[in-house]
Amino acid sequence: MACAVRLAREGADVTVFERGERLGRKLSATGNGQGNVTNLRMDAGHYFSDDVPKVARALARFGAEDAVRFLESMGGVFLPDSRGRVYPVGRQASAVTDLFRRELQRLHVNICCGAQISELAYDSAFRLAWAGGQMSADAVVLAAGGMAAPSFGTDGSAYALARAFGHTIAPLSPVLVHLRTDAAGVRGLRGIRVDAALRVLRGGKPVFEGRGDVLFTEDGVSGDAVFRASSHAREGDALEIDFIPDVAAERAARLLGGDEGCLLCLVNNGLGRTLFRRAAGDPHALLRLLKAYPLTVTGTRGFAQAQATRGGVPLGETDECFQSNFRAGLFFAGEILNVDGECGGYNLQWAFTSAHCAAEGALC
Repeated sequence: MACAVRLAREGADVTVFERGERLGRKLSATGNGQGNVTNLRMDAGHYFSDDVPKVARALARFGAEDAVRFLESMGGVFLPDSRGRVYPVGRQASAVTDLFRRELQRLHVNICCGAQISELAYDSAFRLAWAGGQMSADAVVLAAGGMAAPSFGTDGSAYALARAFGHTIAPLSPVLVHLRTDAAGVRGLRGIRVDAALRVLRGGKPVFEGRGDVLFTEDGVSGDAVFRASSHAREGDALEIDFIPDVAAERAARLLGGDEGCLLCLVNNGLGRTLFRRAAGDPHALLRLLKAYPLTVTGTRGFAQAQATRGGVPLGETDECFQSNFRAGLFFAGEILNVDGECGGYNLQWAFTSAHCAAEGALC
């Protein structure tokens, strides 16, 4: 949608093909439905890719401030929170989708819903085919997403369109996703949500450290901190949770002992009872559980519940506008590329950045 707006504003004749029955359903679900569109703390260090320097160059061409100006040029007001995450003031992601729909209509962009492209070929021009017909085009932008959240139509079938032109697909895996852990570690904690510090350890060395919500479920952990950690975690890694990151270990140690009442007002009561039982009343063991609660990563809940996809068309197979090295006029944008960002607006920023770079290339 962002690419179509940019192209149509420059006078191009644009058609958007949408597999679903309504444009932008996945956008309407972003940021837990609140529409976290970007993050002002923007740099390539928040991304994973086969070519992070190319990501940095793209962000320099169209960064967070550019994205906010672009969105506000269609209407609405966007403001950051204390962590730099930018939202519409009304905190409604569907309203952001409506901005795009209104602008696309104003620009007379052709929208074909219920139209999944089944064939893409080139013979003096691009030929596109779908169940309802076919057409030709001078340029094509593949912005069909990855494999995350297949309920929105992103089931990975679009990778075949890229492979038809000689592209490879970097290995695919779900990220920004619930982590499954050892069952014993989460037993009795289901439904408890805490603000905690979280570390991912591999071979005893930290590969991620962050803070945020941790939600215990029947088979592992979820929440903001966990989604961010999932970009770094692998099966077999150790997790350590500090339930009281603002309380020094020495201060906490002075409170511990006696009965489970020593944890009142220190942690959630249900969490406190479970920790006290597991420590068997030993103050030293209890302190370790409070400051470094151990879990082992056994996997994830997969693409069905992931927010993003790792892998895709390698950046090394595209130019600076994400045009195919194998077929001029074929561009890529968004999650179909081998770029994924951390939680906090980074993946939508990549969608906007790559869309605008692709539009620049298509307009040349």
